[in-house]
Amino acid sequence: MTPRQISEATESLCRHAPVIPVLVVDSAHEAAPLAKALVAGGLPVLEVTLRTPAALDAITAMARVPGGIVGAGTVLTPEDVAAAKAAGARFAVSPGATDRLLAACEAAELPLLPGAATASEAMALLERGYSVQKFFPAGAIGGAKALKAIGAPLPQVRFCPTGGIGPENAPDYLALDNVLCVGGSWVAPKTLVAAGDFDAITDLARQAAAL
Repeated sequence: MTPRQISEATESLCRHAPVIPVLVVDSAHEAAPLAKALVAGGLPVLEVTLRTPAALDAITAMARVPGGIVGAGTVLTPEDVAAAKAAGARFAVSPGATDRLLAACEAAELPLLPGAATASEAMALLERGYSVQKFFPAGAIGGAKALKAIGAPLPQVRFCPTGGIGPENAPDYLALDNVLCVGGSWVAPKTLVAAGDFDAITDLARQAAAL
């Protein structure tokens, strides 16, 4: 895939719902019911971060859930790209971007949401052909005001901000012309997952889907 094709595919994913749940899954046994709960609430695009030993097995389990579109987050290396795709990931998300990572996703034909935190990083990605990017860590680098400011001279770029986003400030980001959706973990609190209260997670997903 070319960078342009990757960005087109990523934009399509980002337009499914206003929120992409960012999930840290500790047990693969939780994966399928968690995915079902989020999809039932109207959030079909799910990011499973590669931060736990269970992450790849969780992606495989979630990939079997009808209506779900599961991707891998915290993808850092070409090896991560290969492992994520083999597990069934349909897209990847990275906190930043390197030439090796971009090339690996292009070769693997895996849509990528590459991270940018500055205008220079956003410009470098745009120069390569990536017009859809992740703004990270959004809260720590100025929030919606910063993203609006960066976006003003770069109207060609659309963003999915993540990092420090919750139901109280998500609307500030979603109101921006250059934001397609936001990423956040608040829709699947670890306490509810551990308690097996997936009905409550569905309720949170419905609220997020209505933003």
